[in-house]
Amino acid sequence: MKFAILAAGEGSRLAQEGVELPKPLVQVNGEAMIDRLIRIFNDCEAEDIYIITNNLTGLTQPHLQQLQKKIPKIHLIVKTTPSSMHSFYELRQVMGNGKFCLTTVDTIFREDEFKQYIQAWEVSCQDGLMAVTDYIDDEKPLYIATDRHLNITAFLDSEPQTYISGGIYGLSETCFPIIDRCIREGLSRMRNFQRQLVKDKLQLKAYPFSKILDVDHADDIKKAEAFLQGQE
Repeated sequence: MKFAILAAGEGSRLAQEGVELPKPLVQVNGEAMIDRLIRIFNDCEAEDIYIITNNLTGLTQPHLQQLQKKIPKIHLIVKTTPSSMHSFYELRQVMGNGKFCLTTVDTIFREDEFKQYIQAWEVSCQDGLMAVTDYIDDEKPLYIATDRHLNITAFLDSEPQTYISGGIYGLSETCFPIIDRCIREGLSRMRNFQRQLVKDKLQLKAYPFSKILDVDHADDIKKAEAFLQGQE
C-alpha cells in the first residue's frame, strides 16, 4: 500500500509558544514526528511514501532529502499551499491509482492500532476507511456522524457526535475526481473535501482508535509522550 503525509503547514502555534523546530521535526519521545510516521509506514510494508512539505523553512527539506538517500521509496514535494486540501491535491498528482493511507504529520496514535487499521483497510470494499476517536481535545474538532454500522453519514463542525476525525484517511482513487473538482470550485480544507465525498455518495466507514492526539501546542508534546508511554 502507498502512504502519504501532509507536512506543509506552518506550525505557527507551536512557533508562537517557543518551539523552534518546524512541526515535522518536533520530537516526541526522542523521535521527530515525521520520522516516526515513516518508520511505522515501513513497518506496514509501504510500497511508496509521498510527502509534501512547504518551502518556508530550511530545515525540513534537507532532513527529508537525507532520509531519501537511505529510503528511496520516499517521494518529496516541496511546495507552500493555502490549505491541507491543496496539499493533498499536489500529492494526488504523483501518487498514481490504488488504495493509500494519508495522514497529517502531527497525528499521534498507538502503533499496534494503526497496523490493525491498515490490515482492515487492505481488505475493505469501501471507498474510504477513516480513523476516528472518541477522545476530544481539539479546538475545532471535525465531528463524524455514523449509522449503527459505522458507515459515515456526515462531517460536522458544531454538532457533537461520539467520534471526531483522527487525521488518518484510508482512501482509494475513487476520491481523485472529487478532489480535482473541489480545487476547480475554489474550496479549501480537508473537511470540506470529506463533506463532498459524502455528498457524492462514496462509501466511507469509520474505524475507531482508542485515542488519537494532534500536536498543535507546546503542551501537546508532553501529552503525546505520556500517551505513548502508557501514562494516559
